[in-house]
Amino acid sequence: MKILRTLAFAVAALLAACSPGKKEETAAPSANAPVTIRFATDWRAQAEHGGFYQALASGEYAKRGLKVEIVQGGPGVNVPQLLAANAVDLGMGSNSFIVMNLAQEGVPVKAVAAFMQKDPQVLIAHPDTGAEKIADLKGRPILLSDASVTAFWVWLKAKYGFTDDQVRKYNFNSAPFLADKRAVQQGYVTSEPYTIEKMAGLKPSVFLLADEGYPGYATMVLATDAVIAKNPAAVKAFVEASALGWRDYLAGDPKAADALIRKDNPEMTDDVLAQAREKLRSYKIIEGSEGAPIGAMTDARWTAFADMAKAQGVYPKTLDAAKAYTLAFSPK
Repeated sequence: MKILRTLAFAVAALLAACSPGKKEETAAPSANAPVTIRFATDWRAQAEHGGFYQALASGEYAKRGLKVEIVQGGPGVNVPQLLAANAVDLGMGSNSFIVMNLAQEGVPVKAVAAFMQKDPQVLIAHPDTGAEKIADLKGRPILLSDASVTAFWVWLKAKYGFTDDQVRKYNFNSAPFLADKRAVQQGYVTSEPYTIEKMAGLKPSVFLLADEGYPGYATMVLATDAVIAKNPAAVKAFVEASALGWRDYLAGDPKAADALIRKDNPEMTDDVLAQAREKLRSYKIIEGSEGAPIGAMTDARWTAFADMAKAQGVYPKTLDAAKAYTLAFSPK
């Protein structure tokens, strides 16, 4: 967690240096004078970003007076840094730890919406190896990225008694997993299980952490306090349009959005997009098991997440979770 907090401190300093000396007039979105929004995603274009591309393709942003440009993420792209440098107006937060880390360092960035009620993070195991539930993975080698060790691994250790000696380095390559039947690897329910099945011809056992009680949100929209203060109407319009985009991407015709995704990321294929969209629906990643409004957040969920992390010593007990988010734009 030290590396993430050092980065958060650097972002805080950069944000302070970039803050305007005085508050600017609030501008409302207008069809005659559209407000430009540069929105940075957390990875290369994929179905997991489909709702935003759908809102762009269908004109939902334009209808609300927004001229939206989706800035594609990838290796080495740091969304909080882009926000701090005013290189983008809004950015995507992959998981709740990212936002809480920023709050811990006093960085003036908040989550304004959460478009995945369930974090799509999974653990993947070989079939027919006795792994029928997450608890069965205790003692097995688990391939994790550095970021995951300081994120959902904290929850896994607390709930299941996993230990750090199980951790193996994960470099987003499934070859080490495939070579060891006892091995377990991290992944997204929408991505790695399908890739493994297609590549190796085996159907792995998949455990979605959110269905076992992991309380974090995912695919949040982040905004600096300065952007929220300067143009709350534009932030509200972006959240509303994105919610409709996600509804239509899952329940309507996704062809136009998928075409934009493939344009930004030519490596993306129709079959990968289709299976990911099906997983988003079947696992209820966007609306959650209780059918929350698309994009919504609650104080209760954030408090539950913060309490879990505080109990493991990730954050001080005095940290106010409300510094990480605002419900001002949350769909009711």
